[in-house]
Amino acid sequence: MIVMPSNNSGIQIGYLAGKFQGRIGWLLSPDGWRTPPTWMPYALDNGAFGAWVNNRQWNSDAFLELVERSKTAHKPCWVVVPDVVADREATIIRWHEWMPQLRSRLHGVGFAFAVQDGMTPNDVPNEADVVFVGGTTQWKWRHLHTWANNFPRVHVGRVNSERLLWMCHEAGVESCDGTGWMRGGEDRLEELHRYLEQSTGGDRRPQLQMAL
Repeated sequence: MIVMPSNNSGIQIGYLAGKFQGRIGWLLSPDGWRTPPTWMPYALDNGAFGAWVNNRQWNSDAFLELVERSKTAHKPCWVVVPDVVADREATIIRWHEWMPQLRSRLHGVGFAFAVQDGMTPNDVPNEADVVFVGGTTQWKWRHLHTWANNFPRVHVGRVNSERLLWMCHEAGVESCDGTGWMRGGEDRLEELHRYLEQSTGGDRRPQLQMAL
């Protein structure tokens, strides 16, 4: 599983990317662009969750600016098509509104569909390359295995603890992201390091269940 610390290019992330090759990437949001090194895999977020949690309107212009900036670097692995947090119907509508435009702007890039509360596998568009597990926190973790068991490429948003890393790992998802790895001090960073070391070395822990 690839761990994508969000909007972070600090020396610690560079160290981990070098030590655990192929296990670290970036998830870049509209307010966090930095040019990725050619060896760093990265993906583009759309900023919808940040706007939602801070009770502000989503900025489509900032998202499009991020898309254009990505053209100055190597191609992102995928981009999260604009969604509406915790709103099934609005997210489906927004996917169909944005996909034609994004497909014309970005060539050879995958597109991620952000699943929301109330969705089932039947709601995922056929054109989606990646299922991005979003939605509210409780719903996301209750339904993680639904997505992991039905789709080959799954990314989980907002994974900021060792316990959650192992939940995603044992579910078999492709990647996850988190903003908290550099905000929790040395102890939090050590959790990430320990997970990478144990999972890379084959020391797989039993699946951890999360009480919700």
